[in-house]
Amino acid sequence: MQYTPEVQTYDDFTILLDWQLAIDADRVLRGQGADPEVIRQRRPRLVDIAQRAVDEGSTLIEPAAIYRTFAVESLRHERLSLVGGGRLSGALITQHLAAAEQVALIAATIGHRLEQRVAEMMPIDPSYAFALDGFGSAAAEALGAAACIFIEEQAARNHQCTSMPLNPGLIGWPVDVGQPEIFQLLDGGLIGLTLNDSAQMIPRKSVSMVLGLSRSRFAEGRPCDFCALRETCRYQDHDAHSQNISG
Repeated sequence: MQYTPEVQTYDDFTILLDWQLAIDADRVLRGQGADPEVIRQRRPRLVDIAQRAVDEGSTLIEPAAIYRTFAVESLRHERLSLVGGGRLSGALITQHLAAAEQVALIAATIGHRLEQRVAEMMPIDPSYAFALDGFGSAAAEALGAAACIFIEEQAARNHQCTSMPLNPGLIGWPVDVGQPEIFQLLDGGLIGLTLNDSAQMIPRKSVSMVLGLSRSRFAEGRPCDFCALRETCRYQDHDAHSQNISG
């Protein structure tokens, strides 16, 4: 991955563009919920389809991320109040961001074009359409990880530590609570990202998260430990910055 994207600023928002994401066929297969080693042994044709999805999918994505940093005002009763009037609430927030002096709210998307191509291919070639969809999941995952690393590097230059990334949908921070809290404070429209009435991000292949920032170290942990799919997910041991994906 390349962690030096084009950086643009709009008021208090930072936008990160032109990411180069390294997605291979194995990541596509994991994005489909498959074990690459098993697939290579039993159904090698699917590996070829996954590689085809990498080749075309890489031309269809438009990775973009936006983030904004807020100072923490107070923490009480499972609610983290932010300077300026925003808040984050839930047991997971209390557990992992109690030491935060600041929080960075992040959203990222790979855009609409790949989803449109999946819809076009589904009635024609379902196997390939599913591979393209798996590529989209892998690309959104990689983009979220890259955005986290970018912010962690910025924090390190300011002698700050960062928490593990927390995503709406993890145990202790429901999607219908966390997503609106993030999008009330982030202008996702600056990167073509919106939230619908069901708290689902549009485009679907998008991620959102929050990182705590502090001069003190945070307790260690992984988002995977708080994911309802942790017993079956094939991603959790392949990316140190695993994120939940919408869709």
